[in-house]
Amino acid sequence: MKKLTFSLLIILALIFSELNAREYHVAVTGSDQSDGSVANPFKTINHAAQLAQPGDIITVHAGTYREWINPARGGESDSKRIVYQAAAGEVVFIKGSEAVTGWKKEKGEVWKVIIPNSIFGNYNPYQDSINGDWFSNHGRIHHTGEVFLNGKSLYEKEKLDKVLNPVPFEGTLDKEGSTYTWYCESNAVNTTIWANFHKFNPNRELVEISARRTVFYPEKPGLNYITIRGFHISQAATQWAAPTAEQIGMIATNWNKCWIIENNVISDSKCSGITLGKERGTGHNVWLADQSLDGSLHYIEVTFRTLRNGWSKENIGSHIVRNNEIFNCEQTGMCGSMGAAFSVIENNHIYNIWAKRQFDGAEIAGIKFHAAIDTKIEKNRIHDVGRGIWLDWMAQGTRVTKNLLYNNDLEDLFMEVDHGPTLVDNNLLLSEVGITTQSEGGALIHNLIAGQIAMWPEPNRYTPCRLPHSTEVAGLSTILSGDYRCLNNIFLGLGPDENKRDARYHYGLAGFNNAVWPVWINGNIYYNKAVPFKDETRFIRNGDFKPNLEIITEGDNVFLSFSMDDKGAAVKTELVTTALMGKAKMPREAFENSDGTPITIDSDYSGNKRSASNPLAGPFENPGKGIVRIKVW
Repeated sequence: MKKLTFSLLIILALIFSELNAREYHVAVTGSDQSDGSVANPFKTINHAAQLAQPGDIITVHAGTYREWINPARGGESDSKRIVYQAAAGEVVFIKGSEAVTGWKKEKGEVWKVIIPNSIFGNYNPYQDSINGDWFSNHGRIHHTGEVFLNGKSLYEKEKLDKVLNPVPFEGTLDKEGSTYTWYCESNAVNTTIWANFHKFNPNRELVEISARRTVFYPEKPGLNYITIRGFHISQAATQWAAPTAEQIGMIATNWNKCWIIENNVISDSKCSGITLGKERGTGHNVWLADQSLDGSLHYIEVTFRTLRNGWSKENIGSHIVRNNEIFNCEQTGMCGSMGAAFSVIENNHIYNIWAKRQFDGAEIAGIKFHAAIDTKIEKNRIHDVGRGIWLDWMAQGTRVTKNLLYNNDLEDLFMEVDHGPTLVDNNLLLSEVGITTQSEGGALIHNLIAGQIAMWPEPNRYTPCRLPHSTEVAGLSTILSGDYRCLNNIFLGLGPDENKRDARYHYGLAGFNNAVWPVWINGNIYYNKAVPFKDETRFIRNGDFKPNLEIITEGDNVFLSFSMDDKGAAVKTELVTTALMGKAKMPREAFENSDGTPITIDSDYSGNKRSASNPLAGPFENPGKGIVRIKVW
């Protein structure tokens, strides 16, 4: 009877909790003095964010909201989240910008506006410049602020004369757009902006300026179980997100766990779109503060500080970021130093990252993660960025699978100073450089790689490896190179005859000939300029065959068209499993799922079942013959 009574109390408590969960409504026509009901909505999202309790839902209705959402609290569990969502079927914009009117003609096509600093509150992006560890400013100031004409960002110039007399910027991907320019000066009272709008009258168009450093960011860490769904988020004055710094993108988690960020359109961040990373208390741009030590040593110190600050699977990470469209961000579409561990990043479309190219640095990519421990990066489409995916330091238990990457001019995938295990399988890597690895303990399985690959050691940096499926440090080591498994891939050997950068870059796997640790390479197909590993015994090479590769975009769909020869099916392969891949040498960890269960790579890029006895090399099990056309997005 006592057990029955206790169970009944639990059920009643759960029912009471559900009944007390509220749905707050927000509308541009509302008032923060209202009760937040559908009939009497609030006016600002942040007002609702101060009231919401675990289990509550905040539904935002159509319109444009210009605010920073700084939640007071998070949820308690997956069943008691705090959910922020756009109302079904309604388009909701949340912007880090303000609309600006009152422009005066200065000279020619250049206009001028004087803005009182009071509009910015306690943060003026036109008095703050981008800076941080591993940032390169190209010898000039870049403010975190930005100017937008009808949603398109202009190019900041360091001198007024370059606004009055604009010339195309040679480094950009949009030379015509680079002649739309702006310049600013700011004192204690006002900020003055000059802008070259060409034929447009800014008083008849929508002109906006970034006014907030972020859009959705809890100022205090430790707010877990938050969902952000269905918004258009843009135009924040975000700061450079170094791995040794507090990382604040337009959506930023601030060192917590179990957020879901889904079905959003995220664009036009000055630096990063989404950050899943580090908070400020464990160090903020510590290398700039003390250049007597190398930056890598500072990052090791930061790593141990985060461990003392509670970095573990129980406290940090385990986010889900899915189905987002992310573009026009000048540092990363998504980044995270240590805070992205144990997460799932899937089905995101990321493009036009670092497109303006007025500054650069060592933290720029479509996705840039440090310590992506047990993180799964799956079914993303990444194109027209510098680097596609950059896994830097401590990619252990990481899996990169079934992604589509193309038209990225540095490389599709860069693995830097990782000890593994890092599993890269069933991907389409179609840029001129497919993979750069300065790591060991990797596995390349069933990929289609169009361009070059580079592999080299790193004898001068000691980087951590972890206990399996944990943040706990097991040891530090340099990268000797090797300890790779390269099985059942297709190398198309397409691209320029010369090396993309230097002699370390090769078509095929010849770059692994000088690996220090053993490598296991078999079952691969090499076409055109691609060359096999020197000790490979089971492979097909057809240097006379040049595949016809074409990426075809039709609306929201992407198709891959390429030609197949008749020899590829003859290569002898094996079904790749955890047992076949063995363990990465330094961490002594198997290539397995994050829960420790074994992996069998028995499905292809499209989800089709693979042959158990002799699966076809490459990412497609039954692509057909001759010229084939496959939907890949």
